[in-house]
Amino acid sequence: MGRVVVAGAGAIGASIAYHLALAGARDVVLCDRGEVASGATAKAMGGVRQQFSTPEEVRLAQASIRFFEQLGGDFFQQVGYVFLALTDAGWAELRRRAELQRSLGVPVETCDAPSGVRADDVRGAVRCASDGVAEPGAVTRELVRRATGLGVDVREQTPGEAVEGDVLVVACGPWSAALGAMRGVELPVRPLCRQLLETQPLPLPVDLPMVIEHETGFHFRRSGDRLRLAMPDAEPRWGFEEVVDDTVFADRTTRLEHRYAAALGARVARAWAGLYDMTPDAHPVIGWVGDGVYAACGFSGHGFMQSPAVGRAAAAEILDGESELDLSPFRLERFAGGASFPERAVL
Repeated sequence: MGRVVVAGAGAIGASIAYHLALAGARDVVLCDRGEVASGATAKAMGGVRQQFSTPEEVRLAQASIRFFEQLGGDFFQQVGYVFLALTDAGWAELRRRAELQRSLGVPVETCDAPSGVRADDVRGAVRCASDGVAEPGAVTRELVRRATGLGVDVREQTPGEAVEGDVLVVACGPWSAALGAMRGVELPVRPLCRQLLETQPLPLPVDLPMVIEHETGFHFRRSGDRLRLAMPDAEPRWGFEEVVDDTVFADRTTRLEHRYAAALGARVARAWAGLYDMTPDAHPVIGWVGDGVYAACGFSGHGFMQSPAVGRAAAAEILDGESELDLSPFRLERFAGGASFPERAVL
């Protein structure tokens, strides 16, 4: 194979470039219109979980967890994920999901609320102890460091369309549709603005898991000595404008204080907005989409946590025509065929 140009140096693109070189590709260019890990990856929450609602997403996450574990504690804190159900209907749904996840080998179990987390309004909870958190920028830069060591040519401030190659890998997150259109490919990916808040420093236990309210989507995690929190907006904000809406700060901090007493009185120290690359069913588009064009985009907020598995599988398909991980559910053609299996565990 000739030159492979990977457009997008976020978590997905970096993983694909690294795994291409690891598998023996000798002419790989990883490029980005900005810098490494400067786009959506830089704004991500950093959660790594296997608790999804569809088998396809669970399998991607399972195959990625092993890679995060191998990175070790400097990159991945395996503190677990806890989902809290606040209603009987929500608890029934969490139990159904847990049954599916266990059937696929994910070690999900019912549990009590973590220490310090308010539980008097909780109907039930599930935990996966092998899930955890990481810093997306740090992990992505480590992948790029490894890729560079294997001979990958990394070009920052260079858009994908500016580099000649035999294969173009579209891994630009929310900007993927625009690059695909330049190659005559229509990718059903559009940007959704989401924002994260971070508190002032607090005394926090090192083993605090990611905590998620199932019904509301409100969730928080420890990031150093601060809490990082997020929640879906009441009205989705579609588009490329990355603007922080400070009118929701009071609501979010009130929710945090209600759920976690240690955060009582905590101020928002900083906030930022980033973009999800959404598809109609919240599953990614992975595979060949045109002559010499391979897509890996539309991860709908799950790209970072699934990037190790996607990178390895995509590299195998590009170089060998097939991979051990079945990527067929994520083909672009599913939309034309009317296939619908929406992922519902989108945070």
